[in-house]
Amino acid sequence: MYVPRFNVMQADAVREFVSAVGAAQLVTVGRDGAPQATQVPILWHAGVVEAHLALQNPHVEHLQDGQEALLIVAGPQAYVTPRWYAAKERHGRVVPTWNYSTVQLRGTVTVKRDLEWLRRSVTRLSDAHESHEPQPWGVDEAPEAFIDGQLRGVVGVEIAVTEVYAKDKLSQNKSATDRAVVMDGLAARGGESAAVADRMRSHEEETHRGRSERGDS
Repeated sequence: MYVPRFNVMQADAVREFVSAVGAAQLVTVGRDGAPQATQVPILWHAGVVEAHLALQNPHVEHLQDGQEALLIVAGPQAYVTPRWYAAKERHGRVVPTWNYSTVQLRGTVTVKRDLEWLRRSVTRLSDAHESHEPQPWGVDEAPEAFIDGQLRGVVGVEIAVTEVYAKDKLSQNKSATDRAVVMDGLAARGGESAAVADRMRSHEEETHRGRSERGDS
């Protein structure tokens, strides 16, 4: 993934971003050379990502130990119209762009079919997401035989992460004035665009705080 220096996501924000999104496109290439992709819930800890797929998913037939895998974790994204820039009226030399945040994790696959591994993994995944609920649900609240039956219908995947690429494309190459009007325009549009505006504001605040701590401003 191409990541210009001003679009690099700060290292301490990468895991927080992945955890907040909570899912990724798992991409692998099978023996036939054809790419396969499946959206999967993920949990990243201790250098590995855990996920699982439905046993009936054709992607499972193409999974094998030791193969390379790519996980694409996508955050909010939005179109940015050049009409928002002041330069549009001055000289017209402006073009549209696309703002987004994304993390790519690369690594090697280990296929997991053991019920105990699957139970531990699903429990960890559920606990991570349920921790935000007013009344967290736990796997042990469902009958054990029922859970075992559900687990027999999935295949686990463990990806040992070897490379991490993280990108925040949030108009950092624009002036502060242009960034401000982009944030306002995206916020007014609502929906996912507003989520991009929120991320831009958070990035602005983090950047300003970092400069203040270094005495740059």
